[in-house]
Parts: sequence; C-alpha cells; structure tokens
Amino acid sequence: MVRVTTTNRREVLRAGAGLVTGGALAAGCGSGRAAPATTPADASTPLSPPHASVPGRPAATARTAPAPRAYPGQPAQITHGPRTRRQVALTFHGQGDPALAHSLLSTAEKRGARLTVLAVGTWLDEHPDVARRILDGGHDLGNHTQRHVSVNAMSQASARKEITDCADRLRRLTGSIGTWFRPSRAPTASPLVAGLARAAGYPHVLSYDVDSLDYTRPGAAAVTRKVLADVTNGSVVSLHFGYPDTVAALPDVLHELDRRGLRAVTTTELLS
Repeated sequence: MVRVTTTNRREVLRAGAGLVTGGALAAGCGSGRAAPATTPADASTPLSPPHASVPGRPAATARTAPAPRAYPGQPAQITHGPRTRRQVALTFHGQGDPALAHSLLSTAEKRGARLTVLAVGTWLDEHPDVARRILDGGHDLGNHTQRHVSVNAMSQASARKEITDCADRLRRLTGSIGTWFRPSRAPTASPLVAGLARAAGYPHVLSYDVDSLDYTRPGAAAVTRKVLADVTNGSVVSLHFGYPDTVAALPDVLHELDRRGLRAVTTTELLS
C-alpha cells in the first residue's frame, strides 16, 4: 500500500506555511466551484525578455517560450500519448498559492521529472514570475483560459476571449502563446471551443486519460492510489496546483512510477 511519508508531510507543511486553507485554494475543473478571485497585476507592463541581460547566454534556449506545434497522427483532442513508450505526462492546472506550485516544481526537478502546466490567465497576472519559473525548470507551459470558467458553456465571443486573453498573457510574459490549450471546467473541449483554440494557434486540445481527483481534497494517500491505479504507458494525468494533498502525494507518485519503469516527461516529449 502506498503511504505518505513523514518527510512528505514536512514538505507540504513547509510549502503551505502561512497558507490559509479552504476557499483560498484553486478549484478543480470538475468541481463546479468558482475559481478564487485575484487582483491582477498591470497587464500593460512589459517584462524583460528571457535571459536578455545575462552575458554570454543566447537570447533563447530550448526552455524558453516554445510555440505550439501539430503532431501528425494525433487527434484534435489528445487524451494520451503512445502506449508503446514507458513515459507519462503529469499535467497540472495552474492556479492557487504559488508556494505550493514552487514546491511541486522543485520536487519534480529533484527527481528528474518534468511537468506540463496549463496556466490560468488571472493567476499569471497575479504571479507573473511563475511563468518564467516553469519554463526555466524545463517544463511545458500552456493555456487554461483566462478566468477558469465553464468555457464550453459560453458564447462564441466570450469563449474566444477566454482563450485569447490567456494566450496574450503568455505571449507577453514568455514570447509565446504556450505549447498547449486545455479547456477549463471540462475534460474535453466542445467542437466550438476546439475550433476557437485552433484559430488562436493551438493545433490540439490537451485532455487526459487519468484524473487524480486531487481537487476533491481526498488526502495525499488517496491521490497517490488513484493515479497509480489508472496510469499506464503514455498516460496523461490531470493534477492541480494549489492543493497540499498533491504536494504530499507527488514524491510517492514519482517513486512508484520510477519503480515501474515509467518516466515523467513533458507532454511535448511524450508526443515527439
């Protein structure tokens, strides 16, 4: 039986120090609760280009602002990668307390894992430094709509604005609209939303075949069991920033994936 270790509990306590749990945490896409209110930073203030002031370093690297690309042979809505590869993609809905996000990113990097983060635009407005942190750690960064609302239920104009507003934030912060789009409040995009995402520059919608249900706050051990019960070659796993349970579960998830010979990679690497 997979259990949460004392070390992991200490990690999550450190990560969540000063955090008041409850309504302040990010809502999951399947929870039906409104996303937490944020106070956006000035979206008109440009940030310095990545690494521009570092002597001797190229203006762009493999980790900075990759653009979306098409994957021939893959469907318009991707739920998993090749089942022949001993790889999986751990994908995170990007919202919530940034201390927990930093803890998850650091934990993954220490274990040689790379993540895919689908960021909410208002979260990027409030914490613009997180976008660079994700990319500089070698992780994928994508679009999870501007306000994390039920995008499939919106009018065409409103849904388009949700997608393009978040894309604009990503472009302003990183020079790219991000590598992936995932709809908010739904595992898959409606035909309308999928078409709007393509028009915005995303050839594919990124869905998933494993739902951790971490946003229901079931406890770290339950998150770990759910992921490990369902994951297999090529899986795309849905997880969330903003939940201490997820921070506590990640070390055990990565340990067991490694024991099974499954490597956690970015979605880009999974499909390349």
